[in-house]
Amino acid sequence: MSFDRLPSLEAQPTTSRSTGYSDSPEFDRLTTQLSSKLFKLTSNISTLNRELSLVGTKRDSENLRERVKKLLDETREGFKAVGEGVKRVQNWEDCSPSQRYTQEKLSRGMTSALTDFQGIQRLSAEKTRQYVTAARQAQGHINDDGMPIDDLSYSPKSGPGQQQVQVPLVQQQMALAEQSEVDFQEGLIQEREQEIRGIEQGITELNEIFRDLGTMVTEQGVMIDNIEQNVSNAATSTKAA
Repeated sequence: MSFDRLPSLEAQPTTSRSTGYSDSPEFDRLTTQLSSKLFKLTSNISTLNRELSLVGTKRDSENLRERVKKLLDETREGFKAVGEGVKRVQNWEDCSPSQRYTQEKLSRGMTSALTDFQGIQRLSAEKTRQYVTAARQAQGHINDDGMPIDDLSYSPKSGPGQQQVQVPLVQQQMALAEQSEVDFQEGLIQEREQEIRGIEQGITELNEIFRDLGTMVTEQGVMIDNIEQNVSNAATSTKAA
C-alpha cells in the first residue's frame, strides 16, 4: 500500500507544532531515535558499497579489508538493535492513526535497508571466498578439483573456472612472502575463513528479523487499510449529511 494513499493520516500529527504537546512523548522519542539510527545504517551501507568495489582489485589491501570487516560488524549489530526497537514500536498499545502510520513507515524503511545490507554481506562473503581460494592455490593447498587438501571448513564452489580465481592482493602477498612468513600467511587465510563463517551467521540472524518485520508489516498494513476505509466512510457520511 502506498503512503500517498494516506494524506488524511498525515494531517493528524501526534505532536502539536504550536504547543509542543504530544500524546506520547516516549513514542516520539523512540521513533525519532530509531529513524536517526536507521539513517546511519543506510550511510554505512553506502560506504560498504564503495569499499567493496575496491576489494579484489589492484587497490585492494589488508587495511581496506579490515575497514570492511569492522563496518560490517558494526552495521550488523546496529540492525539487531534497531530491529528490537522497531518491534517495540510495533507492539505499542493504544496507537493513534498517525502513530500507526509511523509504525508502518519505520517498518518498511527498516526492511528496505536490511534487504540492501543482506546483499552487501553476501557480496563480502563471496569476495572473501575468492581470496581464500586464490591463497590456497598459491600455497598449493588445493587439489586439482579445487578442494582443500587438508580438513578445512571452507568449501569453494565447484566449477571449471573456480581454480583460476586470482586476487591481486593474494598475488602481491605471496610474491613478497618468504618461507619464514608462511605461518603468517596461513593465519591470514584462517582469519578470512572465520570471516566467512561470521558473515554467514550474521545473514542467518538478520533473516530472523526479516521474518518478524514481514509479519508486522502485514499486520500493520491491514490496520492502516482499515483506518483509511474508516476515514473514507466518515467523509462520505459527512458529505451525505
